[in-house]
Amino acid sequence: MAVKNQLSAKKPATAQNKIAKFMAGGMEIQLTPEIVRNYLVSGNKENVTMQEVSMFINLCKYSGLNPWLREAYCIKYGTEPATMVIGKEAFMKRAESDPNYDGFAAGIIIQDEDGSIEYRNGTMYTKEEQILGGWAEVWRKDRSHSTRAEVAMEEYAGRKKDGSLNGQWSKKPATMIRKVALVQALREAFPKALGGLYTAEEQGQEEPETTSAPVMDQDTGEIIEAEVVTAPQAPAPQEAAEDDPLMGH
Repeated sequence: MAVKNQLSAKKPATAQNKIAKFMAGGMEIQLTPEIVRNYLVSGNKENVTMQEVSMFINLCKYSGLNPWLREAYCIKYGTEPATMVIGKEAFMKRAESDPNYDGFAAGIIIQDEDGSIEYRNGTMYTKEEQILGGWAEVWRKDRSHSTRAEVAMEEYAGRKKDGSLNGQWSKKPATMIRKVALVQALREAFPKALGGLYTAEEQGQEEPETTSAPVMDQDTGEIIEAEVVTAPQAPAPQEAAEDDPLMGH
């Protein structure tokens, strides 16, 4: 669905239409508080504050993140503080762009029916097996040893008030916990590029869908045409975490 705004006469910048310009991945990104509120906030965009919008713009600007390429999200549910999370694409792109990156392996930690524990590659398991956690290992060419992370399922799995798994944690628990382990290993292996950045799954949130960038008038900062974002519905209390699994090894 396209949205077309009538362009008005040139007018001075306000807090709502002040343009922040920065480079991300070789592309010039232009964001205004109005654009962020209307197109880049998932959940209750009406409740997001100017302070939260400014924090999101600064996160993208100073970390070199392109929100139109699923690299950063601002998630707002109810009156809770907005959550700024990084998409999986940003983690993988930054790791792969480092000349010292030398691949990864990741999987799940399961307990068999007989009680034995197994570290398994990928996410395959049977209904008789229990997922205890996830593991990941990242290699760098300039280090003599790998960086390994192991995470517990109970520590990260999103749950409802009744204790049952919610969202994608109930549908794809192995994929979700594997992803958490992988992004942690990547962050530890590349602290300069990924330090201080966290994914939605690590913070009990859902990684939402995004859309293509709007066309902006260079003088007024107004949207000429843009695709409308379909943000996910706000989850029930205590319910979050879904979507966008890291596939691969």
